[in-house]
Amino acid sequence: MVKAKPRRTKHVPQRTCVGCREVLPKRSLIRLVRTPDGVKVDPTGKMRGRGAYLHNQRSCWERALKGPLAQALRTELSPTDREHLLAFMATLPEEETAPQPQTGSRDPGAPAG
Repeated sequence: MVKAKPRRTKHVPQRTCVGCREVLPKRSLIRLVRTPDGVKVDPTGKMRGRGAYLHNQRSCWERALKGPLAQALRTELSPTDREHLLAFMATLPEEETAPQPQTGSRDPGAPAG
């Protein structure tokens, strides 16, 4: 009998969100890249230039635009770059709040007592 070779798990590249510092698979983050024309959003993830990654959450973008993004890209964000990034950030979904845990099995419409 011939032994079957164990299947190798596929390598999944990991990247860190500049805003919240959470490590996630590269594909689940949005890449920003520094180009000679300024900072651009890279939807393909393949543009040439120094890159940084962010969640698709406004809170991460707001934190990153305060300084960590410029530091990660090793550049100063021009007012034009900042304007383009803020416009892109406005298209992102609002934060989702976690559902509140229920305490007890009391009917919410019943009077307390």
